[in-house]
Amino acid sequence: MSSAISPNHLLSGQSALVTGAGAGIGRAIAQAMAAAGARVVVNDLPAKRRAAEATAATIEAAGGKVSVICADVSNEADVVAMLEAASPLDILVNNAGTEALGPVETLSLATWQATIDVNLTGAFLCSREAVRLFKRQGCERAVSSSCGKILFVSSIHEAFARLNTAAYAAAKAGTMMLMRTLALEVGPFGIRVNCVCPGATNTDRLAAVMADPDAAAALAHSIPLQRIAEPEDIARAAVWLASDQAEYIHGASLFIDGGMSLQMNARRFPSGFRHRVAAAVRRRLSLR
Repeated sequence: MSSAISPNHLLSGQSALVTGAGAGIGRAIAQAMAAAGARVVVNDLPAKRRAAEATAATIEAAGGKVSVICADVSNEADVVAMLEAASPLDILVNNAGTEALGPVETLSLATWQATIDVNLTGAFLCSREAVRLFKRQGCERAVSSSCGKILFVSSIHEAFARLNTAAYAAAKAGTMMLMRTLALEVGPFGIRVNCVCPGATNTDRLAAVMADPDAAAALAHSIPLQRIAEPEDIARAAVWLASDQAEYIHGASLFIDGGMSLQMNARRFPSGFRHRVAAAVRRRLSLR
């Protein structure tokens, strides 16, 4: 495809399912893909139907095509039914996730399992069903040079450890290897698979830090681009990766972090950064 194609038409004629799209990065990706011309299926938990419908309402208000399917991605029967209902499908975005904070010694098995179930098992189940659907559909519709696209919303913590996030980081590291293995398996069938890996992003998960001016400033100053990401930063990259402009990108993890991971390698954080952010995290833990 021509590199001159407008971003408003990058996904024209295609359909996308975005899991966990009731808020944050998932909502931004759903909105961006709709703006790029895709018909979008917004997913979230049944308990979060109002949030999913709110996302859908913003897409409809902007003239996009959208529907809502509430399902638990960690439930196999729910996932099978959701992918059947979403057919035909061109793009799956595995965004649904949860984060549990706390040191390993205080982490319960139930919390560990719930984090793995949503972040990793949920992505596995959705991807498995999407691959089956893509193969059944074939490539007859000629809306894309690929025969299906799967995008995982991972994290820079698939590669870098962070205090008090053992379950989350383990799930994201697993997501990376799931993506890479799947890419080897389905590449010959014309199905592309990639990860986007956000760094610090202004969503509800970062609310405790953002509510503390000192902690927010310290975090921003730890990033070479000197700001915390907005969900739209991740969404724009997701649209591009799902489009034919990225047709030869496969099995890759795209870090969208303003260079934050470079600082993690170099261990060059501003004075007081770790203390301020850790204090904000402790406050967040105390609110649970």
